Amino acid sequence: MNFQELFSADGIVSLITLTFLEIVLGIDNIIFISIAANKLAKKDQAKARNIGLLLAMVFRIILLFGISFIISLQQPFAHIDLGWFHAELSGQSLILFIGGLFLLYKATSEIHEKLEGGSHEAKPKTSAADKLTAVVIQIALINIVFSIDSILTAIGLTQVLPIMILSVVFSILIMMLFGGPVGDFVNRHPSIQMLGMAFLIMIGFMLIAESAHDSNVQILGSHVGSVPKGYLYFAIAFSLLVEVLNIKVRTKED
Repeated sequence: MNFQELFSADGIVSLITLTFLEIVLGIDNIIFISIAANKLAKKDQAKARNIGLLLAMVFRIILLFGISFIISLQQPFAHIDLGWFHAELSGQSLILFIGGLFLLYKATSEIHEKLEGGSHEAKPKTSAADKLTAVVIQIALINIVFSIDSILTAIGLTQVLPIMILSVVFSILIMMLFGGPVGDFVNRHPSIQMLGMAFLIMIGFMLIAESAHDSNVQILGSHVGSVPKGYLYFAIAFSLLVEVLNIKVRTKED
């Protein structure tokens, strides 16, 4: 492919559209990274966010060069038929299922810790470097799950590899630019933290439902449907808007 094709009118429109979609699909990633980084010292939070987003960019670019491998993950490799339960397991559905379970575990454990508190004295001391490493590993693992949706969206919109790579790079750079303010805002408002963890529970259930849908799961003859992402993003945006208005009201009363 030459540069004339890359910077043609169609190429530029595809690049802008795909970059926007990558940012939208990265919202759940930003929420997870902000909550995970919140457990670190202030000086390490920006480092964890940036490392996490850079890992997402590198991993997605690597996957773009292995498009055939990504497509192969959609093919079933095992069938389950128990009479009342049918499923066609694929690599993609298993990744989504495991990722959904991980988000449910992470969000519920964080909520439990916020509500019940933790006996920090009973826990062994962990160095800042170990905490940073643990958070980066968590971010790297969940990036694998979120990258699948990102890559499949890119493949569905365009087959031009340079456009897909540039859209990933631009979207990650934009998220890195706004990741700091988002993380600081979340840290300053505990209610936003709780809302973010509730979002992670929603996203976890959505990933599990999407995994079941991709696996053509049938329970007592009924297919498991997918959850439209538009509903999820609307719920997140609406809830955030309401909470921001609540914060402004509380600030005005104080």
